[in-house]
Amino acid sequence: MKTKFDIKNQKRVFKAASLMGPRSGLPTVVDSDGEKLTRIRPLHYEDYADWESLNPWKIEAKGKVFEPTKKTLPAVYYLSYKKRVYSENRVKWPLKRVDWDPDGERNPQNRGKSKYVRISWDEATDIIAKEIARVKEKYGMSAILAEADMHGEGKHVAPSHGCMNRLLSILGGYTVQMRNMDSWEGYAWGSKNVWGCEPVGEVQPSANVWPDIAQNTETILFWAADPEVGAAGFDGYMSSRLSYWIHSLGVKYIYVDPALNYSAAKLADKWIPVKPNTDAALELAVAHVWLTEGIYDKDYVKTHVVGEEPFFDYVLGKAEDGTPKTPKWASGICGVPSWTIKALARHWAKQITSVTIGNGGPGIRGP
Repeated sequence: MKTKFDIKNQKRVFKAASLMGPRSGLPTVVDSDGEKLTRIRPLHYEDYADWESLNPWKIEAKGKVFEPTKKTLPAVYYLSYKKRVYSENRVKWPLKRVDWDPDGERNPQNRGKSKYVRISWDEATDIIAKEIARVKEKYGMSAILAEADMHGEGKHVAPSHGCMNRLLSILGGYTVQMRNMDSWEGYAWGSKNVWGCEPVGEVQPSANVWPDIAQNTETILFWAADPEVGAAGFDGYMSSRLSYWIHSLGVKYIYVDPALNYSAAKLADKWIPVKPNTDAALELAVAHVWLTEGIYDKDYVKTHVVGEEPFFDYVLGKAEDGTPKTPKWASGICGVPSWTIKALARHWAKQITSVTIGNGGPGIRGP
């Protein structure tokens, strides 16, 4: 949707841009000279409406306030779109390989070698329709691979951009190209069912969880989370703004990550490097300290946990393998000194601790 209007004798187009879906889509102001784009910049809400009439939200904790900015904070890749629009490398119309004939010789050996020729949109859509019909007739609809990823054309519990998939379903189906739901995306869908909201972490900070964290948490444990880089410009750099604000409340930040990621370099009170894909050993050793020193919340475990006894036996070495998962045992696997593991476990148990898990962990940097 575009609305044109004049301000100070300059033509402007206000575009509600959503370049990477709703979690990163922020309104921007696009200036033009009538023929070409001249600038893309943040939208200042007060240029178009009284600020208070927009009913801005506010989070208050420990004497400090966190609230939205009065202008949008577009991601850096928004601001580069003017160059992308006028790039010499932009494909502006349908192209067909000169030696590819959908009704004759296709010359697959020349892919990446042959030149291309411009064709009309009608010819392009006709070719696509004929190819779908040909594949369906010769191989069946399962031979068509549809990009049904959660970040694209997916109507599988995912975004609503499923027009292509709906068409292919009507025609008889297709093969879905989608990331496994048990990948790092699992936290995105699990959070919806467990918390009834978006995930807490580096992608979409949850408005109904962060006030509680700000008011009550004493330590946040970032388990392979890098809110500054992993979130890019989502939600107007909300993860970055939240990270700085929460930290300013006196909340301690502990990062567990093989690399000193960008967020940790700026904000970590403690960085704990761990060998890639060995953090399970670290977690087991933390549990061992909790159990042997009796510093976990026994009442909570008794009323909220199911199946803890076999886990306790495994941690304490009473299971079939007979190996206690001590800090010394874990240290040889994950590379974290045993005294650091003990200190982490005791601090975690003593403090009101929230855990944020981002792209990569658990199973940090592992398959």
